[in-house]
Amino acid sequence: MPKTARALLRLPPATAGAIEKLGADLAVARLRRKESLRSWAQRLGVTVSTLQRLEAGDPSVGIGIVASALWLIQRDGELRNLAAPEHDQGAIEKDVRAAVELGRARTQAAEQARLRAARKADEAKG
Repeated sequence: MPKTARALLRLPPATAGAIEKLGADLAVARLRRKESLRSWAQRLGVTVSTLQRLEAGDPSVGIGIVASALWLIQRDGELRNLAAPEHDQGAIEKDVRAAVELGRARTQAAEQARLRAARKADEAKG
């Protein structure tokens, strides 16, 4: 089994649902524009069967085709922000946890340094 097929079998259900909704929404956009499958496929540079797979939510349709379909309905601008680092909540939370740990480590190191300095001062007096 090719790697791509295995990856598609592991697609989270919510993601598969989102892809299906995107396909259905693209079909609605095409129909609202009164475009036939054939004319829309020509504009995308794909076969009618590929367009049908896209509209059915087939996750194996290439991202370039999806991007072109979004371009046809003037929504391709959204692509540039989908994985933007400033929206990556998991990475942001990881950075915050690392900063908190660093702050704790520095506080602990400073406290240990103060204790050592106090001991040395006591030894010097004593």
